[in-house]
Amino acid sequence: MNINLGGIDKNLRLVVGISVIIWGVLMGNIWGVVGVVFIITGLLKRCPLYSLLGVKTCKVEERK
Repeated sequence: MNINLGGIDKNLRLVVGISVIIWGVLMGNIWGVVGVVFIITGLLKRCPLYSLLGVKTCKVEERK
């Protein structure tokens, strides 16, 4: 699977992921798991859903 997340998308996923994990821990619910998914996709710069939909938010140079 090729890289399909650009810089802004990656950074937003990391921030949202951390926020959701903190919220899930504070509220004692399962939503923290969703935050982990956001962090993993942000760190890998790959989103399986984007691949299925044909969406790419990265520049051509980043797709290596």
